[in-house]
Amino acid sequence: MATLTNKEHFSGGLAKVLAKKWKVDVMLKAKNSDEGSAISAHKLILASRSEVFRKMLELEEVKTSTKQVETITLSDMKQEELEAFVEFIYSDGTMLSANVKQHARSLYLAADKYEIMHLRDLCRTKLISSLSLSNSLDLLELAQIPFDKVLHDAAFSYIKKNIITIASSDEFKLFVASNPNLSVEIMKASLTCTAVSCSNCGYYNNPLSGSCCNCGRFGTLRWISVVSL
Repeated sequence: MATLTNKEHFSGGLAKVLAKKWKVDVMLKAKNSDEGSAISAHKLILASRSEVFRKMLELEEVKTSTKQVETITLSDMKQEELEAFVEFIYSDGTMLSANVKQHARSLYLAADKYEIMHLRDLCRTKLISSLSLSNSLDLLELAQIPFDKVLHDAAFSYIKKNIITIASSDEFKLFVASNPNLSVEIMKASLTCTAVSCSNCGYYNNPLSGSCCNCGRFGTLRWISVVSL
């Protein structure tokens, strides 16, 4: 029997709960927001998109059967993130809108927490496409909670390729302090899989140095083929 893709789960979830006649709406509230900024949503839609929401609402249905509307606070989201989250839940799931893309990191975490794997897939793709010197360490750290091999490998590869610049940054110093094991993996991969030579004098250099240790020139260090240093 063929396994359903995350997108098929997302699209087909609505059919599974059509028999549930939840007519009562629910208000979704972000962290530290006032009641006036709560977003109305349909239990039917939330339950169709997320097993976590479905189980949560089934329990709440018993507790609040006499209320017309109930409020759920998503304490892990800011107001603008919640708005983007709800926007995606009500979409056809084909792609991320410009607004949702702006919050790809936080929605990646929300998608994992509420088991909306299709959203997590799309956010991962967006995050990988946005890899840069300024966010690669953050995305590598993000890939650990929970472990996401695809995101981990993409971020790790990018960091290894740009180790000279990244290792000399203040962000790397902070990263080493909070992620010692990952830092060791990065340095081992960089030191044993690649070498750096100076295009000016040909001298082999420490990959962490910004200038040639022999001739002292900047901007002349180049990665070369696999060599054990």
